[in-house]
Amino acid sequence: MPFPPSAPCPCGRLGPDRRPLAYAACCGRWHQGEPAPDAEALMRSRYSAYVLQLGDHLLASWHPSTRPTAIEPDPPGLKWLGLEVRGQAVQDADHATVEFVARSKLGGRAHRLHETSRFVREPAGPEGRWFYVDGDLH
Repeated sequence: MPFPPSAPCPCGRLGPDRRPLAYAACCGRWHQGEPAPDAEALMRSRYSAYVLQLGDHLLASWHPSTRPTAIEPDPPGLKWLGLEVRGQAVQDADHATVEFVARSKLGGRAHRLHETSRFVREPAGPEGRWFYVDGDLH
């Protein structure tokens, strides 16, 4: 069953009223193919794609130079618990990094993925699309 468009987005982004944005107004747009406006929006959409098991979006948003041939399914019982964006740095108009912590639980044990991810926009310029390149684990 598709994720309800009015449900709070899995990425946890808040609107100006400090309430969670609806999926359709947040990552749902990027999952439907609309280009993410910046690296943080793309990173959030990738987190939501992991939560919703949208492997096609993960592959499409991964830069061809580092993209795997397939996305491994999550282990049975994995539950994503939340995303915290710790910071975003723009190197220039077409390169940015996003530091985040994604929390999950598997088999009664909590896990944290703390990464600084690198993103590039191609082709360069406002008409390009953002892609995840790679990241450094902390």
